[in-house]
Amino acid sequence: MRLYGLEEHFVTADVIAAWRRRDPRLAEPMMKWAVDSALTPALLDMGAGRVAAMDDAGIDTAVLSLTTPGLQHLDAAQAVALQVPTNDAIAAAVRHHPGRFQGFAALATPAPSAAADELRRAVTELGLSGALVNANSGGRSLDAPEFWDIYEAAEDLRAPVYLHPSVPFPAVTAAYYRGFGDPVDSMLATGAFGWHYDAGLTLLRMIVAGVFDRFPGLQVILGHWGEVVLFYLDRVAAMDGLTTLRRPIAEYFRSNVFITPGGISSHKYLRWTLETVGAERIMYASDYPFNQERAGSARRFLDDAPVDGATRERIAFRNWQELTAGIRR
Repeated sequence: MRLYGLEEHFVTADVIAAWRRRDPRLAEPMMKWAVDSALTPALLDMGAGRVAAMDDAGIDTAVLSLTTPGLQHLDAAQAVALQVPTNDAIAAAVRHHPGRFQGFAALATPAPSAAADELRRAVTELGLSGALVNANSGGRSLDAPEFWDIYEAAEDLRAPVYLHPSVPFPAVTAAYYRGFGDPVDSMLATGAFGWHYDAGLTLLRMIVAGVFDRFPGLQVILGHWGEVVLFYLDRVAAMDGLTTLRRPIAEYFRSNVFITPGGISSHKYLRWTLETVGAERIMYASDYPFNQERAGSARRFLDDAPVDGATRERIAFRNWQELTAGIRR
């Protein structure tokens, strides 16, 4: 049984340098973790060390993605200048480790038209398998019409978009995630809760904004068991009679959204997700290196899951293989 990991992060020295120029104090928690922590060597490694970690976890193929905040908090010119070499670096890693690596493109969302063009290049020329974007860009949520060029390109290519969390807007962070001192404030705003609520709300806003009515073939991947919103769909249905959408909101999750665990190895959440969206909408992700699976634990999570063999195969490899087989290269 082949096992794919879909949320497997990296960073490059050039991106780190750009982050430092923009924010020398590295005020955003994720940048501190990525740039100056025990995780930094693992993020910079797109070679033998990463492959060894995959072997230890039991992951056969990692789909590489630039870690948050990616290029999305940079000014447009900087972001555009970095997206091409970043994606070239992903493609080089894939070439050097055939069968072990695939890649999601990093996009300069502050310049959406250029980002859409780069997505086309990354898929058709570099062989990447879609893109990973973070939930906001330059103070704008990704449901905003200015970003729809990216979704148009993704739909045309039949390439998935992984919607990843990012630090909530400063006003939201100040109102909801402060008052306890570091490191509690930082974790509350990011990996414990803030990231996930923000990303789930972004996906919900995309649905309500009509993104999937305009681009019905668009496929989005949502990590961490659906970023909170998946567990509240029965209540979200209260909006069904208030919007002009073509379908009930929950139906978009069953036709346009894939769900991954994103490093949360919970069989309880797996059962809920199976009941809510079905086996055809779940794929695996380990969230490396922020969550480091060891001693075969990634594979063991599926081996021990309370599911039948066909469901196990769907989550491990079949759904991803079927999704990427349809990409227009």
